Amino acid sequence: MTSIAVAADTNVQDIAIKDIDGKDTTLKAYAGKVLLVVNVASECGYTPQYAGLEDLYQKMSGKGLVVLGFPCNDFGGQEPGAESAIKAFCTERYKVTFPMFSKVAIKGDAKHPLYAALQSAVGGEVGWNFEKFLIGKDGKVLQRFTSDVEPDSPELKAAIEAALR
Repeated sequence: MTSIAVAADTNVQDIAIKDIDGKDTTLKAYAGKVLLVVNVASECGYTPQYAGLEDLYQKMSGKGLVVLGFPCNDFGGQEPGAESAIKAFCTERYKVTFPMFSKVAIKGDAKHPLYAALQSAVGGEVGWNFEKFLIGKDGKVLQRFTSDVEPDSPELKAAIEAALR
């Protein structure tokens, strides 16, 4: 399965997070925007999706889409670096300008509250790096896309366009 549509009441805007530089924040900063939350890794077979995610962000941020990257080392140890190394990798190799956040745990007892909420909304654990959660303007999870769904896929683009309406 490549996507799961959900009708959840989970609002993720109040959950505390840290940006890639360690500054405390929440997703309230993006209230009224459509969000694409992606767990990312620098040493994954899906890492080239950074380019597609940046392209999507560049093309659709003016319409109200924000791509948010959350580094994670839970899958194959494919994000072993510190935040400073992750930031340098993303900006130098893929010219990433979309918001990046501090490394989070997605599995186990240390699971970040954001991912606990996202997974609760769609009913299932994240399977691998570069899984994507589409969040509506109201902060509620709309749909989930597995790692094999590329950022330029018609399925993902259609879901984003629908959320932006």
